[in-house]
Amino acid sequence: MQGYIDCHCHISAEEFDSDIDEVIQESKKAGLVALLAVAEHAGEFEKIIQLSQRFPGFVMPCLGVHPVQDPAQPRGALPEDLDAALPLIEKYKEHIVAIGEVGLDFTPRVVNSDAGKVGQRQVLIRQAEIAKQLNLPLNVHSRSAGRPTIHLLKELGVENALLHAFDGKPSVAMEGVKAGYFFSIPPSIVRSDQQKLVKQVPLESMCLETDAPALGPEKQVRNVPRNITISAEYIAKIKGVPLEKVIEVTTQNALHLFPKLKTFIKA
Repeated sequence: MQGYIDCHCHISAEEFDSDIDEVIQESKKAGLVALLAVAEHAGEFEKIIQLSQRFPGFVMPCLGVHPVQDPAQPRGALPEDLDAALPLIEKYKEHIVAIGEVGLDFTPRVVNSDAGKVGQRQVLIRQAEIAKQLNLPLNVHSRSAGRPTIHLLKELGVENALLHAFDGKPSVAMEGVKAGYFFSIPPSIVRSDQQKLVKQVPLESMCLETDAPALGPEKQVRNVPRNITISAEYIAKIKGVPLEKVIEVTTQNALHLFPKLKTFIKA
């Protein structure tokens, strides 16, 4: 399959409400064949499903509860945040390609106590169980929590996981590589201090993402899925391999990690 796959994108974000058709059209023009639309809370599940129906075979839904809730006053996710999510995951289980965005976030402004970390862990453990039951991979967030996230995933016996925009040490990422996990690289890599990660993680363990509307090449500027090309070009430069090779390998990796894509993508 020729083309890019954006493995982690917030296409349901209100930043895209006014020009979603244009954004999707430009993505396709840039060579994207699919994008994985991740959720942060149950309130946006229906919107993500609707977008996947509006752009069938292109927008691929992932449903899950993010470790940070209430962005206005950020706090760690709690088990009760799953209450509204679980029935909807059950309802749409045939349509989703992964459980996500899930994970841990130990940024001090989000959790400032061990109790807060416990709540997040419980939420991740429950969602890892659901993913196992449904035979789905996890689309994972691990800000300021790279090592605890990878250790917990391994402890839980999670076999299929994508760690998006990983901000931990390359040595910790390599533990994830050994466990068979994949790491997706956003366009912000061009301005980030995670460039060592691209050097050390093998291409065979990499995917592409945008995390749009966040993590674009320029700070405070809306990121869009077509910027996936920036991630791919940067990886090609750092690895010293042709761009075509990066596209081919990362797309094969995405199809391997998210097997439902093969049946859902409209060629």
